[in-house]
Amino acid sequence: MKTKWYFINSGPSRPSYNMALDEALLEFHSKGEIPPVIRFYEWNPATLSIGYFQSAEKAINLNAVKSQNLGFVRRPTGGRAVLHDSELTYSIIVTEDYPNMPATVTEAYRVLSEGLLLGFQNLGLNAYFSIPDSEEKLMDLKKPKSEVCFDAPSWYELVVEGKKVAGSAQTRQKGVILQHGAILLDLDEDKLLSVFNFSSDEAKEKMRLQLPEKAVAINRLTDRNITIPQCIEAFKKGFEDSLDIELIPYELTDDQKIYVNHLEESKYMSDEWNYRK
Repeated sequence: MKTKWYFINSGPSRPSYNMALDEALLEFHSKGEIPPVIRFYEWNPATLSIGYFQSAEKAINLNAVKSQNLGFVRRPTGGRAVLHDSELTYSIIVTEDYPNMPATVTEAYRVLSEGLLLGFQNLGLNAYFSIPDSEEKLMDLKKPKSEVCFDAPSWYELVVEGKKVAGSAQTRQKGVILQHGAILLDLDEDKLLSVFNFSSDEAKEKMRLQLPEKAVAINRLTDRNITIPQCIEAFKKGFEDSLDIELIPYELTDDQKIYVNHLEESKYMSDEWNYRK
């Protein structure tokens, strides 16, 4: 018998709701109210999310965010700002002491990202992990810089068709891991670059040139026009196979919905949370 996890496909939702639901699922799971969960969602409107530790004013051109009617929200996870536009976002909520779950952030990241690897392969793309190439680097993995949270580690970087796939982040609270990240279908470089502050035009141009190495959109890698429903099917199966689980569709109870709405209004819709230094 395979272990049963819950599966939620939220569809397109506002940014504050997306982050509130991820945090609420972590809370419900920490209390034992629900088993581990995998969730897929999208963003309406297209949204810039910033990492837990980032300064909104320093990193982001907030006028550009407003003028393009983009959403804006601070994530509960670390990492850098991400423009969520043409993408499928995933989140995984599971206890740190889940059977065979590695204790270190980096190793747990690799285990949880195995489903992404298989998902890309299910779409017919050549995906693999880049592995540390020396014993010394391997030892560094055993000593993560922090146990709290972070940018997707540079080891076990997920590579698709020779390009790095960026955009996953992780936090650990109340004995629970929350990992979420973006599966890009398309990428609008101009829109992405417009929402960041750069020290100079040269710095902006340098970033433009680096972008193709940092983020890869699925529809740049294939002649087929891959859709969100195809991605959901491919990555859902990827997670089921990699974690040896069965995903059971789940609807929130009325009480859970009330909790999510309260968390959204009190935290993720508040300027105090989103714009704090």
